[in-house]
Amino acid sequence: MKTDVEELSPTRVKLTIEVPFEELEHAFDVTYKSLAKQVRIKGFRPGKAPARLIDRYVGRGAVISEAVNHAVPELYNEAIQKEEIFALGQPDVEVTKLEDNEEIAFTAEVDIRPKFEVTDYEGIEVTVDDATVTDEQVEDQLSNLRERFSTLVGADRPAESGDHVSIDLSAAIDGEKLDDVQASGLSYEVGTNTMLDGLDDAIQGLSEGESTTFATKLVGGEYEGKDAEVTVTVHSIKVKELPELDDEFAQLASEFDTIEELRGDVRSRLEQTRRLQQLSQGRDRALEKLVDSIDIPLPDAVIEDEVKRRRESLEAQLEQSGLTKESYLESQEQSEEEFEEELTKGATSAVKAGFILDQLALQEELSADNNELSQYVVEQAQRMGVSPDQLAQHLVESNQIRVAYTEVVRAKAMDLVLEKAKITDESGNVVEQESKADETEESEESEETAADSAEAEAPAADADKDAE
Repeated sequence: MKTDVEELSPTRVKLTIEVPFEELEHAFDVTYKSLAKQVRIKGFRPGKAPARLIDRYVGRGAVISEAVNHAVPELYNEAIQKEEIFALGQPDVEVTKLEDNEEIAFTAEVDIRPKFEVTDYEGIEVTVDDATVTDEQVEDQLSNLRERFSTLVGADRPAESGDHVSIDLSAAIDGEKLDDVQASGLSYEVGTNTMLDGLDDAIQGLSEGESTTFATKLVGGEYEGKDAEVTVTVHSIKVKELPELDDEFAQLASEFDTIEELRGDVRSRLEQTRRLQQLSQGRDRALEKLVDSIDIPLPDAVIEDEVKRRRESLEAQLEQSGLTKESYLESQEQSEEEFEEELTKGATSAVKAGFILDQLALQEELSADNNELSQYVVEQAQRMGVSPDQLAQHLVESNQIRVAYTEVVRAKAMDLVLEKAKITDESGNVVEQESKADETEESEESEETAADSAEAEAPAADADKDAE
């Protein structure tokens, strides 16, 4: 096989590959065996017809075409390995010469990773936010904890903002009652403005058993957007009662005996969270600085594929959440053009970062073993809420094991950058980086914190129920 490589641009090459027919013997063997099972030739059992009869039965041209279709992908892969070409995506292939028993020639155009070296990645300096935890932040966390253990008690007075009420709603348009637009026994917190425009103002001042009517636009359903008269009836009014912030509360809400011990634990957990945020911020900013420091050409097709992937991912998330793209853009205060510009910018940066980390991993001879791949699968499965076995099977079936391998190696390349980076906070303090073991321990402690919070929320539901 003869291969010639022409550089069309720094990110695209054209391979011209010439192969004599004698090197296609394997492809013809596979083709004849396949066709022999498909054709029925008198006097021969299926799969046993000789090649010369298959040529006559299906036509020599069809045999050659099938053999070439089988051979070209293998020949292409052999060529890019031989020429040490880092191909991206699928090639555009064109057969330029096909002479029976003589030679086959074809061209293959494909995008490639640009050739460059990652230099000056040691000693990158970045600044991150301070990790200081204020007394106010600690008290805010304690206030949130008190909210979880609050109880609802009846209020013998008209409804006010912040009250929890039980209400009935009914609607009418032009005096005609809408039987399918009504609800009974709804629980609602006055002042949240999460249901109908005007509802909060209408409820405030009403006592138990009283009703009032207000004008609003209906949301959702058959009459969405139509003007209607809505009647609201208040059945009960309750206020939230918070526990005292004392030792008794500390024993109720935690494993600590005193409120000062609980306060100290809250501060410690906040400091741990801020510490993790610092490290994450440092990682992002170091990568951003590294990417900005290297100028390399990027293949348009690869960026377009990344843009498409990101767009489809967002659309799937919006659909799953029951949102439209229009409502999402409105919430982000973005136009369609601004959204596409930001999408393209993010995709371009991601593609460039991937190339740089890949090249750094190549230079430093980084790799991933089976244990590291298994750990990656376990971590991703936890984030996705599936079992590691399910995710591993999906990766194998969808041929994405290579993707997982690449992600692990890129992470190791980024760790190398961080190890040699200088990270300081806004106050000038050096942020010490931790080992993988320390990070794992902190991650597990964070999970325990989340579990503790979940346990703390359970009694709150019971308390509300008891109060009613």
